[in-house]
Amino acid sequence: MAKTSKPTFYITTPIYYVNDVPHIGHAYTTIIADALARFKKLDGYDVFFLTGTDEHGQKVEKAAARKGLTPQQLADKVVVRFQDLWKALDIEPDGFIRTTDPAHERGVQKIFQRLLDKGDIYKGTYQGWYCVSEENFLSEDVPAAADGTKVCPDCGRPATLIKESTYFFRLSAYARPLLDFYAAHPTFVRPQGRMNEVVSFVKGGLKDLSISRTTVRWGIPMPGDPAHTIYVWFDALHNYLTGIGYDGDMDRFQKFWPANVHLIGKDILRFHAVFWPAFLMAAGFALPECVFGHGWWLKDDAKMSKSKGNVLDPYVIINAFGADPLRYFLLREVPIGHDGNFSHEAFIHRINSDLANDLGNLVHRTLTMIRSYFRGTLPAPGEETADDAKIREAFARTKDAVHGHYDAYAVNKALEEIWAYITLVNKYLADNAPWKLAKDPAQKARLARVLFQAAAAIRGASYLVYPVMPGSARKIWAFLGEPGTIEATPFADLAFGDFAPGRTVGEPTPLFPRVDLKEFLAEEAKAEEAKPAGPAPAAAQAANTEVPMEQITYDEFRKVDLRVALVLEAEKVQGATKLLKLKVDLGPEQRQLVAGVAETYKPEELVGKKVIIVANLKPAVIRGVESQGMILAAVADDKAVIPFFEREIAPGAVVK
Repeated sequence: MAKTSKPTFYITTPIYYVNDVPHIGHAYTTIIADALARFKKLDGYDVFFLTGTDEHGQKVEKAAARKGLTPQQLADKVVVRFQDLWKALDIEPDGFIRTTDPAHERGVQKIFQRLLDKGDIYKGTYQGWYCVSEENFLSEDVPAAADGTKVCPDCGRPATLIKESTYFFRLSAYARPLLDFYAAHPTFVRPQGRMNEVVSFVKGGLKDLSISRTTVRWGIPMPGDPAHTIYVWFDALHNYLTGIGYDGDMDRFQKFWPANVHLIGKDILRFHAVFWPAFLMAAGFALPECVFGHGWWLKDDAKMSKSKGNVLDPYVIINAFGADPLRYFLLREVPIGHDGNFSHEAFIHRINSDLANDLGNLVHRTLTMIRSYFRGTLPAPGEETADDAKIREAFARTKDAVHGHYDAYAVNKALEEIWAYITLVNKYLADNAPWKLAKDPAQKARLARVLFQAAAAIRGASYLVYPVMPGSARKIWAFLGEPGTIEATPFADLAFGDFAPGRTVGEPTPLFPRVDLKEFLAEEAKAEEAKPAGPAPAAAQAANTEVPMEQITYDEFRKVDLRVALVLEAEKVQGATKLLKLKVDLGPEQRQLVAGVAETYKPEELVGKKVIIVANLKPAVIRGVESQGMILAAVADDKAVIPFFEREIAPGAVVK
């Protein structure tokens, strides 16, 4: 690789598990990284932005088994969903790594062998409580229940007691080196409160870490002892090395390592700020500049989780508004280090106020006036007054402030600065009233100056917002008749006066149509109700074609517990058009169900009827109501039709 004089910037996201479909939580991290990468490219850096998927481990192994797939088949299906979502969100990574890539596996084995040869890895026996969901052993201070079992404090699921032969990493030997490193690099973990958590954890004492498993086969085999599989976190963390060419394209690796920022969710801080730097120290690699633990997006004040039924599907929002409003809202609403509670009301307010009214209206009315008063081509403007100069001078200050905020990863503050400037320009137009100037031919030069100032300000503001809203920024530049691209204009060269007189502008179209909250909520509810019970393969979703039927064995069918249930009560689910909430009698117990049958049956028509339900289906929250099972129904003309019993059958009877 040819040498370059450009400074480099290497940014990463976590790699995402392939045991589930992506949601807004995944999108948030990756949007932040994409915005920072775009800014750094504008700022003259040679950038590498890495994301990818974590495809090994017991969690993936079990998820695949539940679906009747091999782990590799599951990974191949789900990885496409992440890649497709990044395209839909206008996210452009420079690299996408899968931990099943052969080059990654070779690199991890090479590092493992290096630590083994050094003596930082040794063989022993481990007994402890292991959480499959978090792919992590519980600490010994987690209290046991009355029956001696333990529950994971992070996810709330029961842990499994494991005793097996394992290889240990000498994490205890790196407590003092880690503390010394933190002291010498106080911004290694950001924000500061998370650095305090990490230091406190390490000062509490570090124990050697089990980094191999014999009970998990889906993973990277340990070199020299294939009975052991390398622990999924040791495997996954090293993607940050292999993803830029370690043990492959070493020129690229040497160019970009160490990373400038590992962007992660705060729930995986310990792995990245304690285990990862210890692994790097042991292997002789330079440590990254920063681990930034961002907050969570919450829904109903709880972390978004498929198991809690509170995840938000980004496609519902993208299909309604496009990618940029979602990107803007997530990065404007809260600082990156803080938690945010997703509110439809706040989201729609940002669209209608910030985007449609402030920015969209400014662009539309300015360009419309240029087309109306000057046939789309501005002549040389009149002399700049002190009032005009304030717009130009304020842009220079805004540009510097925005640069500093982007550089500090404070994207919400950068957006606040940009919108303060947009507000100033809107006030400037209102104060100078070009629609009044246009009525007086003697004011033509003054009219040209006012519209020139506004157009130049729009050009500059759209450039500054480009890292967050690239699609909208490009549209604005096209409206302005800009001959070059945003990406070809270095940040340092951006100047207010680059919008030269004589430029012909195009006809603007509305960038951000205003949205009615009630209408959007109704459309979102329809989209949610129209979803199938489980996600179809991505290729089938994209093509809207029938998914080939997968065969199952009789033993697999026997796992489904079908029971007769008597409907005791039925009522509509508030805010939903297709859903009914039912109370049913199963003989020994009563349960609550949510069924998408309201378009076919009135609530009173179901009371007293006997239906078939899947009784051992994991409970789910649908439209805020817990459903403890699922009614069987056929689909005819897009409506659910329930098979009822003609003969008397006792509630709770088994259906075979």
